Amino acid sequence: MPLDRPLSLVTGASAGIGAAFARALAARGHDLVLVARRADRLHALAIQLRAAHGTAVHVRPLDLADPSAPQRLCAALAAEGLAVDWLVNNAGYGVPGTFEASAWEVHAAFLQVLLTAPTELAWRLLPGMRARGYGRIVNVASLAGHVPGSAGHTLYAASKAYLIKFSQSLALENRAHGVHVCALCPGFTWSEFHDVTGTRALVGKLPRFLWQRAETVVDEGVAAVERGQIVHVTGRANRAIKALAKLIPDRLGLWLSARQSRRYRQLD
Repeated sequence: MPLDRPLSLVTGASAGIGAAFARALAARGHDLVLVARRADRLHALAIQLRAAHGTAVHVRPLDLADPSAPQRLCAALAAEGLAVDWLVNNAGYGVPGTFEASAWEVHAAFLQVLLTAPTELAWRLLPGMRARGYGRIVNVASLAGHVPGSAGHTLYAASKAYLIKFSQSLALENRAHGVHVCALCPGFTWSEFHDVTGTRALVGKLPRFLWQRAETVVDEGVAAVERGQIVHVTGRANRAIKALAKLIPDRLGLWLSARQSRRYRQLD
């Protein structure tokens, strides 16, 4: 059964969708563990949430590109007697340019943050959820995981497709134990994501109807995981794009992707 004050762990909580998840869950009566690299932003958000909602907020500045970070985080929480009921695997970013344009160390760090860390956190926290008969895991994937790959940002769509399939299998394995798992798949979302990747000017040319606010994405995500939906694509426009991508032949889909990539992907 749902707890009076669930404890939610949110990665990538310093901005964008992660910060929006923290605010939404605090407003719903959750206590929080906030994880990101930027300690100053986490502490500022924690002060806001404590004042607004009386939320207990545990700030954990960590770089999930460090392979030891998930184990160290979970060990520290266990030592403090903190049992995580909601896990929001949100931390992520993009590597602009083509595959060979970046050093392998850059790609290895990306794969650690986008693939290994969320998978390991789920593996470490899932047994406690099952034992208590209650848990929620939200893996923030992307519409990119449902459509043909694009030139540029080579590993991004691949990593999101993994999170979708991982969430599906995990959900089927655990739905009888009170644990809901959802792959949340937003499209273009207003945040600093594209500022960090240096593609703001490119994506700024896309139609405004393709964009959503982070708060809207989060509201849809919380509702989806609560009702047991395993994969949720946010927004009508994005759901239409996903449906179309399933209907058209792969060859046509890749041709369209090749034409559109230069509009929103940095290729050099």
